[in-house]
Amino acid sequence: MTEAATIPADIAALSFEEALAQLERIVQELESGQAALERSIDIYERGAALKAHCEKKLEAARLKVEKIVLGQGGAVSAEPAEFN
Repeated sequence: MTEAATIPADIAALSFEEALAQLERIVQELESGQAALERSIDIYERGAALKAHCEKKLEAARLKVEKIVLGQGGAVSAEPAEFN
């Protein structure tokens, strides 16, 4: 998966929380070992697209936080955000 052009429209329309919930269900199904091979391949591909979408959403949120940092006295300044 590369850029947003490879993320299907139905996934691109999901919120971070919706995409993460779907990704968690896919991981559970794959870990169970109960899915047939073709289904496993299909849901793995969807999972990869969901992961890329979630990463894109997180990066956008990180950039917003970086831009909006309240300083002393309510002044707004730009500082890098730390996510550990």
